[in-house]
Amino acid sequence: MSTLEPEGLQPPAPDPELVFEGLPVDAPRVGIVMAAKSDLPTMERAEKELNDRGIRSEVRVMSAHHDPDVVADYARNARMRGLRVIIAGAGLGAALPGVIAAHTELPVIGVPLTSSSSVAGGLDALLAIAQMPPGVPVATVGVDAARNAAVLAARILSL
Repeated sequence: MSTLEPEGLQPPAPDPELVFEGLPVDAPRVGIVMAAKSDLPTMERAEKELNDRGIRSEVRVMSAHHDPDVVADYARNARMRGLRVIIAGAGLGAALPGVIAAHTELPVIGVPLTSSSSVAGGLDALLAIAQMPPGVPVATVGVDAARNAAVLAARILSL
């Protein structure tokens, strides 16, 4: 027995994330989230691109305004569940990508979405996503460019 380790104490357990880092994982690698079900037709383009590339993804609908705790929990637990990138689509005020980025260290890619109430063809959402405060980075693709977000996610995963 070492003088530094009292009898009966075990060394600290290794970090599970480090233990499982090199093992093949069947979990989704990319999370695709959107603020409303009406955004699904556009955001499905990201899912299709990822599927075509053999990258597993999951799709969720959650609102940063109506369910902020759900969004925060999703973002905080994303890495533990195997996600490595999150694609977040939102229109109008487009809060979802920034709220997710505020609660995770994972890369977040924002997709500005158009809607019937959009200003200047989605310019409102584009500016809301692109103008994040310091320390809350969100990559931004073009308006309704969910496929480009998936291509960017694939490139991030290949690093």
